[in-house]
Parts: sequence; structure tokens; C-alpha cells
Amino acid sequence: MAQIQPRHDPHKQQLSHQVAKTTTAVTLGGSLMVLSGLTLAATVIALVLATPLLVIFSPVLVPAALALFLIVAGFFTAGGFGATASFVFYWLYRYASGKHPIGADQLDRARDKLTHAAYDVKDRAEHYGHQHVKGAQGT
Repeated sequence: MAQIQPRHDPHKQQLSHQVAKTTTAVTLGGSLMVLSGLTLAATVIALVLATPLLVIFSPVLVPAALALFLIVAGFFTAGGFGATASFVFYWLYRYASGKHPIGADQLDRARDKLTHAAYDVKDRAEHYGHQHVKGAQGT
């Protein structure tokens, strides 16, 4: 005898998959909304309880916070300058050793432009200097 195998309906399978996804999304979304509400309530309660303390200690806390901010900003600035300097030294090492780092072509073009401009200024100065000497000798 031949056994009859049950047929799987793709539409029914898609519907159950869709229901599972929707149920999961609603459950997760609702949980996150409840957690968000609890966090907001806890923040408001903490702010209400801490406000008198902040008012009493503000002459001490404000300068301390400002000093802390300046110290942290100084450390970050020093770290940024240090990282920049180390990158510049690395780039100069690669440029000096002939490894052709990024931007070397632009630097070479700028150097050539400055060199040509300096020669032009020198030639013009010599030309005007000779004219000035000839003009002074003629009078």
C-alpha cells in the first residue's frame, strides 16, 4: 500500500511565519516601551531627589566640573596633537626615504611653483635694480 504523505501548504506556512514575526516584534517592542517608561520615571525621581543637593553644593560642584572639563579637554588635545605629530613624523620619514607617501606629488608641485616664483622675483629684482642704477648714473 502506498502511504499518503501530508502536503505542506506554502501559504499556511508563510502565514504562521508572519504571525510569529509579528508576535515577537510586538512583545519586544512592548518590553522596550515599558523599560523606556521605567527609565524615564527613575530619571525624574532621581532629579527631584538630587536637585536640593545640587543647589546646596553648586558653589563647589560648578568649579570642580569646570576644572574637570578643562583637564579632560587638555588630555584629549595633547593626545590629538601627539597623534598628529607622530603621523607627520611617519609621513616625513616615508617621504625622505623615497617611499612616496600620499600627497607627495602635491608637495613636489607646490615646491616647484615656489621655486619658480622665487626665481621670477629674483630676476625682476635684478632687472629693476639694474634699471635703477642706470637711471641714477644718467642724471
